[in-house]
Amino acid sequence: MSRAETRRAQTQRSARRAPSGRGKPAKGGAGGGKRTGIRRFFTWKTILGTFFGLILLLMAAAIILYFSVDEPTDPNKSATLQSNTYQYADGSVMARTGQMNRENVTIDKIPEDVRTAFIAIENKSFYKDRGIDVMGVARGLFNTVRGKGTAGGSTITQQYVKNYYLTQDQSPTRKLRELVISLKVDQRMEKDDILVGYLNTNFYGRNAYGIQAAAQAFYGVDSDKLTLEQGAYLASVIQAPSQYDLATAGPNGTRLVNIRFNAVLDNMVEMGKLDPAKRKTMTLPPPIKPKPRPGMDGQKGYLIQAANDEMEEQGIKEGEIAAGGWNIVLNIDPKKQKALEEAVNEELESKLDRKDTKNRPQDQSVQAGATSVDPKTGAIVAMYGGQGLTEKSESNALRTDYQPGSTFKPVVLAAALQENATTQDDKPITPNTLYDGTSRRPVKGSKVPFAPQNQDDRNFGDPMITVQGATDFSVNSVYAQMIVDVGPEKVKKTALALGMKDRRGWPDDQPAMALGTMSANTVEMAGVYATFDNHGKKVTPTIIKKAEHKEGKFTPRQAIGAQAISRKSADTVTKVLTGVVNDEGGSGNKVRSSAYEAAGKTGTTEKNVAGWFTGFTPELVTVVAMFGEDPTTHTQVTLTGTAGGGRAGGSTFPAAIWKTYTLAALKGKETAEFELKEADMGASQAPTRSASPTPSTTPSTTPSTSGTPTGSQSPSPTPTKSGSKPPTPTTSPTTSPDPTKTNGPKPPDPFLLYTSPIPRYSSLSLITYYSLKCGGCVG
Repeated sequence: MSRAETRRAQTQRSARRAPSGRGKPAKGGAGGGKRTGIRRFFTWKTILGTFFGLILLLMAAAIILYFSVDEPTDPNKSATLQSNTYQYADGSVMARTGQMNRENVTIDKIPEDVRTAFIAIENKSFYKDRGIDVMGVARGLFNTVRGKGTAGGSTITQQYVKNYYLTQDQSPTRKLRELVISLKVDQRMEKDDILVGYLNTNFYGRNAYGIQAAAQAFYGVDSDKLTLEQGAYLASVIQAPSQYDLATAGPNGTRLVNIRFNAVLDNMVEMGKLDPAKRKTMTLPPPIKPKPRPGMDGQKGYLIQAANDEMEEQGIKEGEIAAGGWNIVLNIDPKKQKALEEAVNEELESKLDRKDTKNRPQDQSVQAGATSVDPKTGAIVAMYGGQGLTEKSESNALRTDYQPGSTFKPVVLAAALQENATTQDDKPITPNTLYDGTSRRPVKGSKVPFAPQNQDDRNFGDPMITVQGATDFSVNSVYAQMIVDVGPEKVKKTALALGMKDRRGWPDDQPAMALGTMSANTVEMAGVYATFDNHGKKVTPTIIKKAEHKEGKFTPRQAIGAQAISRKSADTVTKVLTGVVNDEGGSGNKVRSSAYEAAGKTGTTEKNVAGWFTGFTPELVTVVAMFGEDPTTHTQVTLTGTAGGGRAGGSTFPAAIWKTYTLAALKGKETAEFELKEADMGASQAPTRSASPTPSTTPSTTPSTSGTPTGSQSPSPTPTKSGSKPPTPTTSPTTSPDPTKTNGPKPPDPFLLYTSPIPRYSSLSLITYYSLKCGGCVG
């Protein structure tokens, strides 16, 4: 076969092998072979198409996600919980209440360099980014793998969103929602608002949520007093609060928090926010030792109770207070508060045996309450509410279920002076006006029969005694007549003007009202006597100095008001009450001291269920009361037998507490004397009276309450000049004149309960009997 024939044969065979209709060889490789299997998908067209397809798919998913995830309208529950902070008048923290130890602050309460410290370690691009930082997330993951803690994976906006709106759950779904909400929050909010929200919602350890609570927990200061170094430590500790707390950290925790602290400062230098030379001088400031969170122990619970009550009276609802976020500064002086608590413990609690129910049953029933007020400002500077909230849930200082007894008598005198009242024989009522001091003498001019007995059923005078003497010795028969002379309705008007409350059961037209048969608490009575001390300008005691809330407003009550009674009337009452303390035999002479000038009045109620001493100096008005309350039934019971003794009235434990407290509260201070230039004692009259009060020997047809104690000290023969101090201070101002030198009988031991037979009431109806029953309200 020739060569030409051979070539034709080969061509024919190749043609037969070629695909039908196609004479072109396949591309790719010798012999025109094609790609098979997975290789045929990896062309540049398929790869490029897939890439752009994924991009479009992700963009579509992002758009759908953005519009499907709404920004929450309400924060999570824990983000809004705050504590209420209560401070003493000097600014020191007394207590924090609430489920969450948090107090939100505004951005101006956080120093700028402290804010920058958090930005430097958490999110250097905070003021430039859009709320998320993809590179930051990647960097955070990388650092987590490496075990480094120099940068976080989330922006400050993301962390704020997580803290404020979401939870600490680490699921992918929560993370996606966090990213979307962060974008929306960044569009809606100012950067400074996001930053302060972040700082207020962080957990810092030591049960501290928010930078204010953290500043107090770690350094004992408010957030606006933080230094840069302290702020840098707080910015460091949030990454691992328990591990990085230097007070409890181990070697590794200490090393790591120091690394992070230095990273904060180095980053600030890098950002141009810190001078490199200054940076070299900075060291980590050790935090203070952890302290238990201030709570409701001791008297704190009662003080908080009083503050909350006052806020509610001013229109702040209970729910608004309970929601937290309040910073409440009280008028309480911590030194005076401590002095009052110590005085109660020393003069009362230390003498009681509350565990010996067999031999000292009465001690279980004793309750004490007290309020101390600055008469110039109306500030409640100290308050005693009881043994503690665990023993008694309501404050004895605020209770109104007991009568004030004879501490009300000065109100009757004030009304008489203010109304220019006269006696039944038209003589003006002044401190020197004479009254019949006979015990059980029926009052004249009253529509309601009343014939009260005096202390220990004694007659005072022969039979006349001055109003000053009747006040010194707390003579019931005189004041029962005086309130009739003035008019009970006018006395009530004066009482309300002085600050007492018109509660249910006020005996409008009853002469027994002179003996304090209405209800009152220690705060009210402190206000009444502070008004006397303040020359008649009304004093409304207030425990709150100021209260602030980010979203609330509170205006403390006006403590000093207008003239309630004239200065002349107020100063005259004060002058008379100095006699109660200074005159020999005065019911309040147990509190007499050369350290101060004082005025005051005792009060003991019917059946000896309550004893009061209300006293004041030019600087301080203090009301001390003790109550008999059955611990099981909460009924009123007698105080007789307290501390294993006898009668326990206003001149006993309350007066002792008052003196001990006042001496401590005024220690080291220059005390003043009363300015009573307008006091008018009236024309001087010498009473015709026997050498000493004598028991009534005239049979009485009017009833009296048998066994009623007085609480007043037994009177001595001759009162000294009203308001004068004893010529020589004694170590025991309670000493009475020697009864053997008088013409009368020896006064009974004031601690012994007086008892007498119950008189027959054959000619009296039960209605009349009960109208006379308060004849036993004495002292």
